[in-house]
Parts: sequence; structure tokens; C-alpha cells
Amino acid sequence: MNWNLIYDFLTGPALWFAFIFFIGGLAVRIAFLFRLSRKKDRVVYNHFSFRWGLRSVMHWIIPWASASMRQQPVFTLVGFLFHVSLLTVPLFLDAHIVLWDEAFGVSLWSLPDALADAMTVALLAAAVFLFVRRGIRPEVRILTSSWDYALLILTALPFLTVFLSYHQWGPYELLLILHILLGEILLILIPFTKLGHMLLFFFTRAFIGSEMGGRRGARSW
Repeated sequence: MNWNLIYDFLTGPALWFAFIFFIGGLAVRIAFLFRLSRKKDRVVYNHFSFRWGLRSVMHWIIPWASASMRQQPVFTLVGFLFHVSLLTVPLFLDAHIVLWDEAFGVSLWSLPDALADAMTVALLAAAVFLFVRRGIRPEVRILTSSWDYALLILTALPFLTVFLSYHQWGPYELLLILHILLGEILLILIPFTKLGHMLLFFFTRAFIGSEMGGRRGARSW
């Protein structure tokens, strides 16, 4: 099998398609939800408070800043480790910095390999924790579908494959190709699945904070 040919395709046309689909999909989804909210909840815009919206967002992106996070300290810690690693490693992994530079001419600061390795292990451990939690906590299990499990596994697989390939535990070329392919599939799925909360979270929390604080004088955190 010509691994170089597959690699060139995945890091060339396929990568551009995944990025365009990712950005375009998010834009379409945001536009659709904005239009829907203007139709069904127009009153929210008439009384929107940026101050309360920003306060709400900040309290939900700072660890243990909200009451519900303080009630579940372990889950909060694991959740933040998962999300921070999920966002930081793909953006600042040394090998990815080369791709950013080649594709967009952008040179970013890169993570030390040891730190990227540790964050990858932390993400994989957190993914196992979240997977098990969905199965053993009744209040979470009742809201969980098979697709939720599949998305969690799919999110972790690019990290697992790159970890194995980096340490050369297994067929290097195959693992590297799988890593790139799975990462691009994940990018394509994000706008149209629950993974879209990576961006929609900010809108949701801002609207809830504005509604609760600006109109009712009550904190949403």
C-alpha cells in the first residue's frame, strides 16, 4: 500500500474539505439557530444583557466557579482536563504546527513533547472515566444514547492513535493514517452533533445568564 500517497491526500485535499465543512457547518448551524430563536424567543433579544451573559460564561469556564461544579468536584476536574487537552493538544502539537504553517502560513507556539504526551494520557483517562460514568450514574444513563458513547469513543480515538504512533507501539504508518482520518471525520461531525457545543456553549450560557440575571435578577451559576 502506498502510504505516502494516502498521507498526501489526507493532509491535502481531504484536510481542506474537512476544515471547510467544519467552518461552514458551524456557520450554517449558528445561522439556523439564530433564526429559530428570533422566531420563537424574540423577547430574549429585546432584553439581552451583555453583562449578565458574560458573567454567566465566565462562571462556567472557570473550574468550580458555579454551584453545580462545586457539588461535583471530581467530575468537574475530569471534565476540565478532558476539554483543555482536547482543545490544546490539536492546536499546539509540534507536528500540527508544521501543518498550520504549510497550510495557512501561521506559526504558533508548540507544546513540549512531554507535556503533549501527558495531556494525551490525561484525555484518554478522562474519556474512560466519562464513558463509565455514563453507564453507572442513573441520572446520566437515562439521557445517554448509543450515539453518545460512539461520539466519546470517536473523540478519543485520534488521541489514542497518535499516542501509539508517536511511541511506535504498532504499525506506525497505519496508525498515523488512522489518526489523520479520524481527526478529519471528527471535524466534519462537530457542526451537526452534540460536539457542536464547543462553540454553541458560549451562546447558550450567555442567553441563560441574561435571561436569569437581566430579567429575574437571579444567577444562573
